[in-house]
Amino acid sequence: MIDFSINKEGLRHNIEKARENNIVIPTIKQMQHPELIPESIREKLSVTGLWDVDPVNLFRITWKNEPKESGGLFREVPNCIELPSALTGVRARIFAMVGKWFPTGCHKVGASFGCLAPRLVTGQFDATYHKAVWPSTGNYCRGGAFNSKLLSCDSIAILPAEMSRERFEWLSKIAGEVIATPGCESNVKEIFDKTWELRERPEVMIFNQFEEMGNPLWHYNVTGYAMADVFEAIKGEGDRFAGACFTSGSAGTMSAGDYLKEQYPHLKLGVGEALQCPTILDNGFGGHRIEGIGDKHIPWIHNVKNTDMAIAIDDEDSQRLLRLFNTEAGKTYLVDTLGLDRDFAETLSYLGISGIANILCCIKMAKYYELTEHDVVGTVLTDSAVMYQSRIDELNEMYGSYTVQAAELDHHLHMLGLKTDNLMELRYTDRKRIHNLKYYTWVEQQGRNVDELNALWYDTENTWDAVHREAAQLDELIEAFNAEVGILK
Repeated sequence: MIDFSINKEGLRHNIEKARENNIVIPTIKQMQHPELIPESIREKLSVTGLWDVDPVNLFRITWKNEPKESGGLFREVPNCIELPSALTGVRARIFAMVGKWFPTGCHKVGASFGCLAPRLVTGQFDATYHKAVWPSTGNYCRGGAFNSKLLSCDSIAILPAEMSRERFEWLSKIAGEVIATPGCESNVKEIFDKTWELRERPEVMIFNQFEEMGNPLWHYNVTGYAMADVFEAIKGEGDRFAGACFTSGSAGTMSAGDYLKEQYPHLKLGVGEALQCPTILDNGFGGHRIEGIGDKHIPWIHNVKNTDMAIAIDDEDSQRLLRLFNTEAGKTYLVDTLGLDRDFAETLSYLGISGIANILCCIKMAKYYELTEHDVVGTVLTDSAVMYQSRIDELNEMYGSYTVQAAELDHHLHMLGLKTDNLMELRYTDRKRIHNLKYYTWVEQQGRNVDELNALWYDTENTWDAVHREAAQLDELIEAFNAEVGILK
């Protein structure tokens, strides 16, 4: 469970700093229901850019932002796109919530808020002394650095050296310090090793997304809630919410599936990973190019016991489809040959590399379970192609200029041609095998103990269920913090 013990001195410092910088902190309830946001905050948002370094943008940590780069307020139903069968090749309805319209252009800004907020409003993190360290394979450290900036906190971002150039360029302007560790997205241990070095500095506080329970708290209560809103808005007569799929990464988004399985008991929950690093599927290892989804370990916060399917995605599929969705030749194929609406074809730029992998997981699940047009499968687009233009340029250099013929081939080979290989419907023993892999990372390397590990498997009431319920306690602390700051008065 999350520690809500109060450090009075740190809390006093944080209140004073928030007062000096006009900071008001949103509640989880307001992220679920933006209509609850005070009118004075809404007025400020109406003249503020989506990515502006302004504390009012904390209130844009919600899936319900209007799709506007500046001055947007909120929608009743979260931003999402539904992919037509002509594109996916399956009868099932597949929808994806859009992460592009979060500040930073990625939903990880929410996960990092869920980790930082509890320690800020309890005073455990003292904004006048501590530096927030954000170990990440990409977007989480961006979200953490952004939230730190909005909350007037110092930050240190850690990410692998082989991540996209756009990430490093943006971080250099936001984070107090940026550390590049060796390797690619699957080199998570190197990131952990760097955090152990930084722990020697008394002023640093580590916010490790792979073990911080604020991460699943946020996704369960905000992402899961939003996905249910989408389904209820788009469902037709006889439709059922059949499945949800998310690439693993920190596994925070998987907890949205925990919420959905409570609301829709027949829903199947799938976890995706790169075929080139099949840790979940096959205890495997390796490097891959699906940026931001980690691997080579099982995150502490993955509720494996509640996961129904493991799906491996070839990173070549995600790379080729990135080019299909973001080149003029690709859009020409989608519109003129496939018959898609031009405006819809433009929205496919909302799919970043991991978002594409999420969609491919949904397709493979739909094929495996032989889902029909009355079955709905949901996922999220963690970020958009904005963060990967350099990757598209690299693909053009590697394969030459793109043509309509190449686009048609890529669509047929890397999407329509997907099969049900490299996936596993998880039995009880399969889930236990995956859960047991946590021992090697978290007990042997990261200081956890066996009793804590066993509690994640055997005592769900006092672990996962308890964390999910802690949103109410966090909101009470946030409201008390805001009252002391006094800005809303």
